[in-house]
Amino acid sequence: MKFENCRDCREEVVWWAFTADICMTLFKGILGLMSGSVALVADSLHSGADVVASGVTQLSVKISARPADEKYPFGYGNIQYISSAIVGSLLLVGASFLMYGSVIKLISGTYEAPSIFAALGASVTVIVNELMYRYQICVGNENNSPAIIANAWDNRSDAISSAAVLIGVLASVIGFPIADTIAAIGVSTLVGRIGIELISKAVHGLMDSSVDTDLLQTAWQISMDTPNVHSIYFLRGRHVGEDVHFDIRLRVDPNLRVRDSSAVAEAVRTRIQEEIPHARDIRLFVSPAPAAALPARS
Repeated sequence: MKFENCRDCREEVVWWAFTADICMTLFKGILGLMSGSVALVADSLHSGADVVASGVTQLSVKISARPADEKYPFGYGNIQYISSAIVGSLLLVGASFLMYGSVIKLISGTYEAPSIFAALGASVTVIVNELMYRYQICVGNENNSPAIIANAWDNRSDAISSAAVLIGVLASVIGFPIADTIAAIGVSTLVGRIGIELISKAVHGLMDSSVDTDLLQTAWQISMDTPNVHSIYFLRGRHVGEDVHFDIRLRVDPNLRVRDSSAVAEAVRTRIQEEIPHARDIRLFVSPAPAAALPARS
């Protein structure tokens, strides 16, 4: 991690996100109704979904911190992928309703230009949500948390949608009243796309998708650089919530005693945990190298 307080931020960030989302929902909803901006009201519903998403994220981060037990011997990390899928589903459902309402309004022609105050609301929310995105994406990446990263992108989608609302409101005010409704449709499309991406990533995580090739190569190199390791005949890694799990099968000098072979495996485990961020569960299997594979001794 870049900073010593990254773990502390992991516990605090969801509370900040939850508070910010509640404030933005109320702020945009009230201002949207007062100014007559359909796009801003739609954006407030987006923030309302963010409130639920932040609550789900907070719960999942808390549960994922539980240690492994008899019921879940590999820990509770995958709950974060479930959380990410829930956030994505909320965004997708909300986007569908927003799209439907906006298209109906566009077809019926019942749209009018909102007050300029709607632009003020959109401007404030762009700034707040972009700041929350930067805060959460930093914490999420440093802690390798799928749930926090998903929530960060939720805030980024809110910032972008608010920017679209701002453009639509300004265009409506200067003489193109239809622009506000078109902006609402654009917001719906963007939110729905992000929701689908989050669901897709969550499914990959729940299916135990492999870690990046670069990470596997790093684990391989660390293992091979450890004294008395002859070769590696099996290596795989997977994401489990915030953690990275490895299965490694080593061949060592057949002349080593069992105790010494165990020491080699422990040295590999220690080095991987020190050099690869978030490497937690490392399952090592040690077997002697075939005599024919050993270099000839003079």
